[in-house]
Order: sequence, then C-alpha cells, then structure tokens
Amino acid sequence: MSGIITLTREGNSRIEIKQSVFIGKAVPVSSQDEATAFVSAQRALYPDARHTVYVWKVSGEMNMQKYSDDGEPQGTAALPVLSIIEHAGLTNVACCVTRYFGGILLGKGGLVRAYTESAKLALSDGRPVSMTEGSLTGIKVSYQMSDKVLYELKNLPCEIKDTSYLQDVEFLIAADSCNTETVTKRITDLTGGTSLFEDKGKIMIKGDGVLL
Repeated sequence: MSGIITLTREGNSRIEIKQSVFIGKAVPVSSQDEATAFVSAQRALYPDARHTVYVWKVSGEMNMQKYSDDGEPQGTAALPVLSIIEHAGLTNVACCVTRYFGGILLGKGGLVRAYTESAKLALSDGRPVSMTEGSLTGIKVSYQMSDKVLYELKNLPCEIKDTSYLQDVEFLIAADSCNTETVTKRITDLTGGTSLFEDKGKIMIKGDGVLL
C-alpha cells in the first residue's frame, strides 16, 4: 500500500425529502472487522429505522468491499453510495445511510438522488485526504545537541511524533522515504556524525486534502 485516499475523521449528514429522513455517517476504517462493527453500531443506534444502507471498502494485501441495499429497490441505494466512494478514489472507509420512511414513495430516481446526496455530504464532512506510506525513524542525540536538533527537525519535511529523555534524547519522526533520507543527512551533518538512527517501521502520512 503506497498511497490511498481515506477520511480524516467521522463525517455526518442529515437530509429530509418528502418526510423521509436520511441520516448519513462515514468513518475511516482499517479492517473488515472495524467496518462490520461500524455497520452493526449504526443499526443498533437506529433500531426503528426502515433501512440502513451501507458500503465499506478496505485496501491491503487483499482489497475487499461489501454493500447492502437493506430492502431498498436494487440499484437505488448502495450502488449510488459506492459510486461516490469510487469516484473520489476513497478506500479504508465505511458509509451508512439510515432512512426513516416518511410515508411518501420517492421512486427509483428520487431514492438514487437521496442516497447519493446523503453519502456525499457525510463523506465530504469526513474530510477526505491523501495518505502516503512513510517511515518512522528514531533519532538519538546527546543532551548537548538536542535543542539544535529539535530546532532543525521543526524546519525539515518531517513530523515529530514523540520525544524521550533518557540517557540520551530520542526523537521519533515520521516522513516519506525521500524526506527521511533528507532528514537523516541533515541531522548527521549537524551532529558531526554522532547521532544514531533506528528504523521504527512504517506509517501512513497525510498528504493534501481531497475535495468531493
């Protein structure tokens, strides 16, 4: 997984069309279990609703997706939601649209528009963002050099995730592969080669915002 577009946070929407209320919620997820738990929670939250339409899509070693119209006419509910997700290039996301039926039939075209709008608003409220795979790196320096290194790190293309003060000072930074190399070289030069670096694994890093 080198790069994805997913949600920054939970997104919500609520619209009313001809007395039917559509409640949308979209969340970032990282696994099938998380997505399934989210759908179950939404159904439990609105037990008296007529329909809880859902779509989830998860990437990884195996790309997985699942959707359900939950009793709405085929093609009028889940597929429009899935279309919004795919058009935006989103993954690692789950979206539910809960409908309270108001007694007036909307027709197939009306349902498609309602579910599309509800999902789009919820997904947009979740602030879609591009994510790229980066590295976590531990940088160990002496106390004498720590202030200079901290100042330098704040001006380099990386994010300081944690700082530990033990026998030495260790900064945990996140950066993409290209910027990790830049940071390593700069800190090595700054400390005269006395700094120690340790690979701490991978992490997904936020990129530019993506609008729906």
